[in-house]
Amino acid sequence: MAQRETRYIAIEGVIGVGKTTLSRLLAERLGAELVLEEVEENPFLHEFYADRARWAFQTQMHFLFSRYQQQRSLLQTDLFLQRVVSDYLFQKDRIFANLNLTDRELALYERIVTQIELEVPRPDVVVYLQANTDTLLARIRDRGRPFEKEMEREYLKALNEAYNYFFFHYTDAPLLVVNTDSIDFVRHAADLEDLSRRILSHHEGTVYYAPLGSRAPAAPEGKAQRPRRRKAAPRQGVPA
Repeated sequence: MAQRETRYIAIEGVIGVGKTTLSRLLAERLGAELVLEEVEENPFLHEFYADRARWAFQTQMHFLFSRYQQQRSLLQTDLFLQRVVSDYLFQKDRIFANLNLTDRELALYERIVTQIELEVPRPDVVVYLQANTDTLLARIRDRGRPFEKEMEREYLKALNEAYNYFFFHYTDAPLLVVNTDSIDFVRHAADLEDLSRRILSHHEGTVYYAPLGSRAPAAPEGKAQRPRRRKAAPRQGVPA
């Protein structure tokens, strides 16, 4: 049986890993519709950074319904004719809900999300971009968003572990896990070309891809490592 052509691609990863940048590059390369998560438009985000416990639920629900509305709009798109590249996966909303909400808030959240996620289209492939915490911090500093400048290393490390845990168990769509520590798909066309080819050719199961990349020294053959299983991170975090 012929494989279905990849029409809907979702790019995921922790804050600062480069998912929006890759989404823009892929959409331009493929002539695809680009769907970007509305982060800075969240009116509760700045208050959340100042007082997480007080503003977590409002911030989370705003993100949830914003993502839901965007995903619902994809149902208007003929995915047989138009490719779509999104810089987030709808189901990742649960990562932040579990990190941020109280038990009572989480119970209400689950009642809502279990209903609306039935109406969300499933990607043909999900790309999870990984990077170590130091790489993430460097990329966050480089892009210079004001509300991210006080982000602590320990918080980012915990968030990184939560993402790894989530995607280690993710089976809803074909998953390509990419270690981005040693590649630069912005400055080096060969990195983008290789990654694009692997994304479009991945149709089943989970594959861990550790590219040599343009910034990495030569390594002995067969040394690419599959990420270890991670324990669940402590309940703290920020939606992004």
